[in-house]
Amino acid sequence: MKVAAHTLGCKLNFAETSHLLQQMEKSGHTIVDYHAEADIYIINTCTVTALAERKCRNAIRQALRQNPDAHVAVIGCFANTGRAQIEKIKGVSLILDNSEKHLLPGIIEKGRIAGFRPPTDGHTLPTFAPAWSSTDRTRAFLKIQDGCDYFCTYCAIPIARGRSRSATISEAVAMARLCAQNGAKEIVLTGVNTGTFGLHNGERFIDLLHELDKIEEIKRYRISSIEPNLITEEIIDFTARSRAFLPHFHIPLQAGCDAVLKLMHRHYDTSLYRQRIEFIKQRLPDACIAADIIAGINGETDEHFEQTKNFLTTLPLSYLHVFSYSERPHTAALKLTPRTDVHTRRTRSQQLHSISNQKLAAFVESQIGKTRPVLWESDNHDGKMHGLTDNYIRLQRPFDPHLVNTITNETITRENAIADLDFCE
Repeated sequence: MKVAAHTLGCKLNFAETSHLLQQMEKSGHTIVDYHAEADIYIINTCTVTALAERKCRNAIRQALRQNPDAHVAVIGCFANTGRAQIEKIKGVSLILDNSEKHLLPGIIEKGRIAGFRPPTDGHTLPTFAPAWSSTDRTRAFLKIQDGCDYFCTYCAIPIARGRSRSATISEAVAMARLCAQNGAKEIVLTGVNTGTFGLHNGERFIDLLHELDKIEEIKRYRISSIEPNLITEEIIDFTARSRAFLPHFHIPLQAGCDAVLKLMHRHYDTSLYRQRIEFIKQRLPDACIAADIIAGINGETDEHFEQTKNFLTTLPLSYLHVFSYSERPHTAALKLTPRTDVHTRRTRSQQLHSISNQKLAAFVESQIGKTRPVLWESDNHDGKMHGLTDNYIRLQRPFDPHLVNTITNETITRENAIADLDFCE
């Protein structure tokens, strides 16, 4: 059959979708573009914001418009938290939550997709399901961890994905070798709370990094996101001297005010966050450092927000991922006061986006004239090809098919650097 997939949300979702499609292709199915007519549409969903859920519902309806006779399988986080909403959309054949979605290739293989109800029914304890993406020749996303034990007050992901669990070091290394065999030169390590890798197995994240660094075929690694209380000085020191781990860090902040961090039930304060950022810059002066930030959570006053802005302006961050607060069902933040109205959230979000734009421009400007290794990608952008430096600056040059999936040293200029936040997504 012809199978199409659409993925919303995080890099972890993309890795999982790709892994499912690999299994279906091995079974003889043909993978087609999501905008083409298909026999089966798979929608891997996100529940991190209300907007993400709306995009999920729109994607379901789009698939049904493209082929009303197709089977539509909805999987992932919104399938956990919004099953009742999805069931109201006429034409959905199958809903699999995060404890069930690994069953999808077998369900399709047995021709049981219409009306199939998994025996788990969402009540079994989720196990770790390995996954890695193979959609791009140059870069692979490798899932090493899933779930979260932190239960931050604004977040529904622990509800949707369950408790923290991870691969073993040997399993993760084996998957990385498969990525290498598939031609990937760079691997992005993904998870919900990546730094908790191994905690339930008696292993350590830093030991995984050491083992991955030994795989000579993989030239570059990035850690997609790691909590500030979990990125230790040992990890930063290792990155600074490693063969393949890159000077690029994504460290969630969420608020630059200790009172708000307590409301959020975060596991650090602004002092620890600053220490981590400054230690990175001490060891890796040209490192790119991104931070997640939430605008307008309930309980955040104007004074709190001013503290966040002041804190951000004093940190050597490279850019921000800004999210307006979105109410998530069954989360503790719903009870926090004072409640922040939508207009205030948007206004604060705009101010944070402005800070982010300034930081990105300053970071790129600081790299002008420096020579960095660039991994060139396969897409042709109107005669141009793009590539990322080790410290995550996107460069462009005339398209040359011989350079695809190769690493060259390039001098960063104002002409070849793409200083646009779109490249950070």
